[in-house]
Amino acid sequence: MAGSSWWVVVLLGVFGLVGGIGITAMGPGGVLPTIGLFTLTGVSPAEVAGTAIVTHVATGVVGTVVYTRSGQLRDPGTRRTALLLAGSAVLGTPVGVLVNSVVSPRVFGVVLGALVFAAAVLVLHRKPAAAALAHPPAPVVAGLGLSVAVVSGVVGIGGPLLTVPLLVALGVPVLESVASAQAQSVVIATVGAMGYLAHGAINWPLAAVVGIPELVGVVLGWRIAHALPTRGLRWALIVTLFALAPYLALRG
Repeated sequence: MAGSSWWVVVLLGVFGLVGGIGITAMGPGGVLPTIGLFTLTGVSPAEVAGTAIVTHVATGVVGTVVYTRSGQLRDPGTRRTALLLAGSAVLGTPVGVLVNSVVSPRVFGVVLGALVFAAAVLVLHRKPAAAALAHPPAPVVAGLGLSVAVVSGVVGIGGPLLTVPLLVALGVPVLESVASAQAQSVVIATVGAMGYLAHGAINWPLAAVVGIPELVGVVLGWRIAHALPTRGLRWALIVTLFALAPYLALRG
């Protein structure tokens, strides 16, 4: 960090802020800090993932608190979904961390690019919220949570990026999907951070530069989700993700 240009620091903060807004406003957004670290710094794939994922410990906790305050996580069905997602993350995240340890920068870029593209497609095609809260079967939720946790552990994301669009596709309304994913992200981030910390793959100064604005964004995103239409944010995110996907895949 000592030799970083001021504009790199500013851009990393912007990635964190916008990522935090995306996390609680509509789910996808947590990948933006990973993208910022991968494109703007020269750290290894393990350090990118470790640094990004440790920031999601705090964002997941704040997201869980604000969505409990607004009532979504007090609903028994939503709480059940959140617990299933969190439980499966305990098993899936260490697998992702292990996979990351053998991934080259080239492969990491391709995987991240593919993930960003998939997230853009999911956000683009997600269905409007159903009138009544749907509760998918427990094995389906657990399987979804396990798969997302593995991917999250590899690239250093908290989980909502994929979990929210997938839950919406299963018929769960957006706010309940976002709320459930916040609790999952706490577990993914905590378990993942412990794994990367054991390998010395967390850059704490970079985590602060990205993570502090990201926390501010989480609160702003929650307010946006409850107060304003998110259509403009949704389309901005879709365009950004589609534009970044090929760049990330080729950059590695």
